[in-house]
Amino acid sequence: MINDKVRMYLLPPLFNAAVRAGAAIMKIYKNRDDYDITLKSDRTPITIADRLAHKTIREYLGPTRIPVLSEEGREMSYDERRNWELYWLVDPLDGTVEFIKGNNEFTVNIALMENNICMGAVIYVPYFEKIYLAGQGSGSFLKEHITPDPEAACTYEQIVDGLTPLPLTSAPPQSHLRVAVSRSHQTSETHEHIARLKERHPDLEVVEQGSSYKFCLLAEGKIDYYIRTTHTMEWDTAAGELILAEAGGTTRSLPTDQALRYNEEDLHNPWFVCRSKFCKL
Repeated sequence: MINDKVRMYLLPPLFNAAVRAGAAIMKIYKNRDDYDITLKSDRTPITIADRLAHKTIREYLGPTRIPVLSEEGREMSYDERRNWELYWLVDPLDGTVEFIKGNNEFTVNIALMENNICMGAVIYVPYFEKIYLAGQGSGSFLKEHITPDPEAACTYEQIVDGLTPLPLTSAPPQSHLRVAVSRSHQTSETHEHIARLKERHPDLEVVEQGSSYKFCLLAEGKIDYYIRTTHTMEWDTAAGELILAEAGGTTRSLPTDQALRYNEEDLHNPWFVCRSKFCKL
């Protein structure tokens, strides 16, 4: 089990890697002609920003000697990674579609996994200069005004100074149910699920939002519920799931109502639903 001393050692690389990757992303984001968009084998887009963010994270986390499982890294066989006790699970640029569309809703996700359980997590939203952090059993927090910086080198003391605990309020912030859906990935099952919710909650508000930022809004308490019925990968959810859980929320698979599992042979997640601390559904 990771002890407090190890946590203190690993938090700065976790935090600084995300901020440095955010800087690499934002440098490209300002120059649309430089996106260099291509399609991967699964027909999803990838840009030069995805590649640079991955390179930045891989190089910065290298000295920790902890292996990295990344969306943009080389494909690793299950036999190679199945017995890992400790590894970084990384999505260097979550929300590539939103990045290409220019709507600012993209994140950097880094999770520290121990025996396939997320023990530490960071989600950085570089455009909004917000970073969300969580540790297993240590709470979930927001730190604002974190400017993308290619030379980020914050110490442990600097990181933990001025953290805002999540959720942001001690009571539900709105009277009606707010349900998040992916801005770019919806299906008929998504719409059917929401229609069933509306039968019980006619004033339900649907909030479209890209990337893992939805987990962060759930953790803040600004959104109550999130339904996902299109494919996601383990690196899309690990960091967000811990940030939400440490803020009092839950993530459960559909239709089995099981916990999500990590470092599976198939890295695809099942469908899932998330609930904030305040959600009564």
